[in-house]
Amino acid sequence: MKKPTHSSSRPTAVDLFCGVGGLTKGLVRAGITVKAGIDVDPTCQYAYEQNNDAKFVHEDVTKVSGHDLVLKYWSGTDSGNLKILVGCAPCQPFSTHANKLKNKTEDKKWNLLSEFARIIAEADPDIVSMENVPNLANQTIFAEFVESLRLNKYYVTFSKVYCPDYGIPQKRRRLVLLASKFGKIELIPKTHKPENYETVKKAIGNLPKVAAGEVCPTDPLHWTTNLTDLNLKRIRASKPKGTWEDWDESLRLACHNRASGASYKAVYGRMAWDEPSPTITTQFYNYGTGRFGHPEQDRPLTVREASLLQTFPSDYDFYQDISEVTLNRLGVHIGNAVPVKLGEVIGESILKHIQQL
Repeated sequence: MKKPTHSSSRPTAVDLFCGVGGLTKGLVRAGITVKAGIDVDPTCQYAYEQNNDAKFVHEDVTKVSGHDLVLKYWSGTDSGNLKILVGCAPCQPFSTHANKLKNKTEDKKWNLLSEFARIIAEADPDIVSMENVPNLANQTIFAEFVESLRLNKYYVTFSKVYCPDYGIPQKRRRLVLLASKFGKIELIPKTHKPENYETVKKAIGNLPKVAAGEVCPTDPLHWTTNLTDLNLKRIRASKPKGTWEDWDESLRLACHNRASGASYKAVYGRMAWDEPSPTITTQFYNYGTGRFGHPEQDRPLTVREASLLQTFPSDYDFYQDISEVTLNRLGVHIGNAVPVKLGEVIGESILKHIQQL
């Protein structure tokens, strides 16, 4: 078992696949210094650096050298610090939806987990964390990732997390892996039970009312798409926790009459005030892609509401120039992010492990 260099070592992290910084912000809130975030999408740089005291590195992870990470972020005056490497490889190839697609292994993102394993082997960090969709645990590539860690003398644990159990107002399920050179490392115990889950109302219930397509005068991010006349009729016929089966026949889609379409009852649905929200995806502003209708107002979620349900702070700065703000870009930035609160839970778990050494 490896031992820390000295008890005063500060935990210092690098965040792979960092996006706009959800995981980084969570680690920082927990008390971990993050030196840098690395991502292939340059549009994430402003939000990442503006909200985190860390450098954004625009680089394809397949080109990243673990040896270079050590030289840049864990050498010199920082050489005695505990090295932490975290990341969430893009999860689309491992999602439940991807399981229905043919040739999914041809997706270039499929091998990013192997690249993560390569970087770990080269950088030899003290502690590793990886977050992804639960279905990844059923894939051979995940077993290979875990075996690679164990061959490099890491103690590995992983668990499937239901986000409301940790105070996140969203029914998101994630796979969280923790690995340490020092011994067994685990997530902290659950902090919430069903009777005190954070709800949609607690997260967004105090925001000003806005209509579909309207921009809130006091918050440019509190806006969403307009609705067609037909979709406006549909959402007015919808109720929280209900389905399109509540609609008049004239409002239903042709797919609803097919067996395949009948199983997707959440699309065009309204959220409920008294529950956590559905999983926030990159299409949260699109009423027809999930249960993304506001509980009372006749519109889909706004960007601000989605960011709060992803537990980003209300003052998180997502854009430099209002002219750059598009629903598509912000949808990707927010929907693909690790919830900040989950990042904080991961950080607290790492610090608890270190304190017990």
